[in-house]
Amino acid sequence: MSYLLALDQGTTSSRALVVDGAGSILGMEQREFPQLLPRSGEVEHDPEAIWSSQLDTARRVLHASSIGSEQIRAIGITNQRETTILWERSTGRPVANAMVWQSRASVPVCQRLLQEGVDDWVREKTGLVIDPYFSGTKIRHLFDQNPDLQRRAERGELAFGTVDSFLIWRLTGGRCHVTDVSNASRTLLMNLKTLQWDADLLKLLDLPVELMPKIIGSSEVLGETDAEWLGTRIPIGGVAGDQQAATFGQRCFEPGEAKCTYGTGCFALLNTGDAPAASEHGLLTTLGWKIGNSVTYCLEGSVFVGGAVVQWLRDQLAFIDSAADVEQLALSVEDSGGVVFVPAFTGLGAPYWDPVARGAMFGLSRGTCRGAIARAALESIAFQTADLIEAMRRDFPVQGTLRVDGGAATNDLLMQVQANLIGTKVIRPASVESTALGAAYLAGLAVGVWKDKNELKTLQEHERYFHPEMDAEARESAMTKWKAAIEQVMSWGVAADD
Repeated sequence: MSYLLALDQGTTSSRALVVDGAGSILGMEQREFPQLLPRSGEVEHDPEAIWSSQLDTARRVLHASSIGSEQIRAIGITNQRETTILWERSTGRPVANAMVWQSRASVPVCQRLLQEGVDDWVREKTGLVIDPYFSGTKIRHLFDQNPDLQRRAERGELAFGTVDSFLIWRLTGGRCHVTDVSNASRTLLMNLKTLQWDADLLKLLDLPVELMPKIIGSSEVLGETDAEWLGTRIPIGGVAGDQQAATFGQRCFEPGEAKCTYGTGCFALLNTGDAPAASEHGLLTTLGWKIGNSVTYCLEGSVFVGGAVVQWLRDQLAFIDSAADVEQLALSVEDSGGVVFVPAFTGLGAPYWDPVARGAMFGLSRGTCRGAIARAALESIAFQTADLIEAMRRDFPVQGTLRVDGGAATNDLLMQVQANLIGTKVIRPASVESTALGAAYLAGLAVGVWKDKNELKTLQEHERYFHPEMDAEARESAMTKWKAAIEQVMSWGVAADD
């Protein structure tokens, strides 16, 4: 029997899963780690907490599954993307906290670039917009805050990586400084056509090429782990950013197939085939994966606050004891009572791209209760995703279903609201762990557990379908009210910034 170990390093927790040759999950371990919030709109992580939590879950899942490390054919790694880590090459020690993808700290860098009028030029090269979301501006911000880091980077003393790079460096004892094309495509520094670091983009942000990892494919044996970590040397065979891994795990292998992952944020990806497709409606063009010489591109829409709004209800407002309680609270009322909630805690992502917008609730009355706010919070996740699907339909021929995964996808109420707002069938698989499964699939292909993508299509049955129950007139009315609320929070952001 062939076994694969999937490391799924997310924004709020690290997980490890053991997957067998039939694509079944035999065990999973998860560990949360602290979120550091130094200033409004800024989010950081301790890289050592990322590493220790991920290593701990890997060890625990092997023990709990009674599977020896020598039985693991390969490791697949998937990770929160754009999150930026700098470390010393000589010691492997981080020189600053990780700047999380959600962080808006590099707004001044982005404003300078926009004033230079390079946004169209950057988008043509990268498929991305100039926004604090992406790694390149985060590196520049770290260097602006500490010029000594720039000098050390120019001397070749420092390494940059997204979380995949950092984990691989640690796992291989510093022998491998790499990142795959999907993660590299989220840095604002990789040329979308050459699949290499772009010298002009590095120059634009004054970043030395010596800082950068080597760009590799998503499914290939890149090296082996040191035996000290898991008891034996294990090949690392698959690497992909979490959203691309989830798209692969959902087996969206054909152009027009789309998925949405409901995690801390919400991320909808649409397979556009072997050539990049430009968006005219606020989406990003990104790499899906590269297997051998075959490259798959995607259109992507990113929502910064998805499931995180439920964490906010739990941690900041104490409305619920656990995230799982939110559905019951939302079902305590028939509807939101006219409340519309825009959770723009760290600005707005696609299709609006407004880093200074902030959250707001509208339609509050004396009778507004906790249940109404909880329901409006869940609906906000579905509204934001509906914006992404609407933009995709305008840009590319989309097949008539949406595949879903991620922790919040287990919420039946949210999935039904989602189907209502997009007017199409939502498909939830038997396991919503598509991100980790995607990493396992990529690793398994690299070492021959599966021979090709066609074999992967036979592995998993769908669990449940959610059909739309809202007529077109009601759907349009709801979306109109939502867009009016979006306009208000964007206006508030401008006024507050002034």
